[in-house]
Amino acid sequence: MQTPPGWIDPLVRLLGADKCSIVGEVLAEHAADKWRLEHPPEAVVFAESTADVSSVLAFAARHDIPVTTRGAGVGYVGGCVPVRGGIALSVMRMNRILDLRPEDGVAVVQPGVITGELQRAARAVGWDYPPDPASLAECSIGGNIATNAGGPRCLKYGVTRHYVLGLEVVLADGRVLRCGGRVHKNKTGFDLVGLFTGSEGMLGVVTEATLRLIPKPASRAMLAAVFTDIASAAAAVQRILDAGHLPSALEIADGFTLEAARRRPGSEAFAAGDAHLMVEIDGRPAAVGAELVELEHLLVGLAPASLERAPDEASCERLWQVRRGFSYALRDTGLTKLNEDIVVPRSKLVELVEFARRLQEETGIPIACFGHAGDGNMHTNLMIGDPLDPAVARQADAALDRLFDWVLANGGAITGEHGVGLAKQPWIHRALGETGMEVHLAIKHALDPRGLLNPGKFL
Repeated sequence: MQTPPGWIDPLVRLLGADKCSIVGEVLAEHAADKWRLEHPPEAVVFAESTADVSSVLAFAARHDIPVTTRGAGVGYVGGCVPVRGGIALSVMRMNRILDLRPEDGVAVVQPGVITGELQRAARAVGWDYPPDPASLAECSIGGNIATNAGGPRCLKYGVTRHYVLGLEVVLADGRVLRCGGRVHKNKTGFDLVGLFTGSEGMLGVVTEATLRLIPKPASRAMLAAVFTDIASAAAAVQRILDAGHLPSALEIADGFTLEAARRRPGSEAFAAGDAHLMVEIDGRPAAVGAELVELEHLLVGLAPASLERAPDEASCERLWQVRRGFSYALRDTGLTKLNEDIVVPRSKLVELVEFARRLQEETGIPIACFGHAGDGNMHTNLMIGDPLDPAVARQADAALDRLFDWVLANGGAITGEHGVGLAKQPWIHRALGETGMEVHLAIKHALDPRGLLNPGKFL
C-alpha cells in the first residue's frame, strides 16, 4: 500500500475527517469520467461550502498540491481525471438550489445541483431552464458551466453560457471572486462570467451560479421523418429554416445509427431509409398547432419514406425516448463509442457525413453520425474495439487526426459541447493557432501562476 503524502494529516485537521478520504475505493471512484483514461488522486475532498473550497485551494497553494475539481463525473473527454494526483475536489455535496425567483427570472444554485433537478424545480413554478445535455438526469450545473454544455435545444435557446448571469468563483490562491450578478444586462468591466464558463476548471472553482430562467413554453409538438439519404434530410433542415421556422430542436441520424437502432426492440419505428430527422417546436398552443400543420405540409412535399406526428407532450416524449436510444443502440454493437462532438457550418453537414463514410471505408472503423443538425453540431462517433489496446488506440488517433483536420479546414470546431480535456489535447494547438494558444497560456498564468488547477490538460 502506498504511503499517504505528508500533507494529508494537516488537510484532515483543516477540514475534518468527514470531508477527506484516502480510502482506495473512494480514490478509484474519483479517478475517471466516461473517457478511457484514469488516474487516481492522492486524496479526495468533499467540499460542503465556499469556505471549504477556499480553504482547500489556499492550502494547496501553500503546499504546491495539484487540485482537480470534479462534479458528477459524466464528461466524455477526461476533463476531471487527476492526472497529476494531488487532490480531487468534489463539489457534489454543494447541491442546493439557493433561490428560485421567477419574478427576477433567476435561479441561484450550488455547483453540485443536477441539471434535470433544476429544470423540474423551475417548471414546477411555470418557468424553465432550457440547456438540456443528453445526460441532464445525472450531470451537474458545475460541470455544465465548466464545459459550456449544450444539447438538442441549442438551436433556439442557446448553450449554458447564455444562461449564466453571475458566478462565485474561488481562485487558485483561495480568494473568492464574484462576477456578474442577478440582472439580465450587465456591462460592468470585462466579461469574467464568459471567461470562467467553459474554462474546464483550469482558472478557478465555481461555487455558486446565478442562472437565467425563461417562461416555460406552454405547448410543444414534433415531427419525425425517415429519408432515403442524408442529403435529403439535410436539405429538409435548410428548407425548414429558410421557410422562417425556428424549431427548438432539429436532430439528424445517419444510416449506421439507424441500422443499430433497428436491431433493438421497437425497430418498427423506422421505415427503410438512410437518415432520420426530428423536428421539435414549442410555444403557445394555438401557434404550435398552426406551425405543426405548416411543417407537416413542408415535409410531405419533400417525399420522406415515413413521417410521424407527435402533437402533444406524451407523444413528444415517446419520440425523444427513441432518439435517446441511439447511444444505447450503438453500445449494443459491442464496440466502444468515441463520442466526438465536432461542429461544422450547417451547409457542410452532407460533406461531413460523406467524409465520415470515406474515412470508414479507408480505415475500417465504423462511424456513426447523429446530433444537432440545426447548429451543425454532429456527434461523429468512431466505433472501435478495446480502447486500451495500443494498436486500436493508434488507429483511432490516426482517424481522429484526419477527422479534425477536415473539420478545421472546413471552418468547424473540434468540440461544441464536451470540452477539450485530455481527449482532444493533441489537437488544441492546431485548433487555437499560435496566437490563440499564447493568449490562453497568458490568462492561465495570470490566474493560476503555479499551474495547480486541473493540471495536465490542454494548457
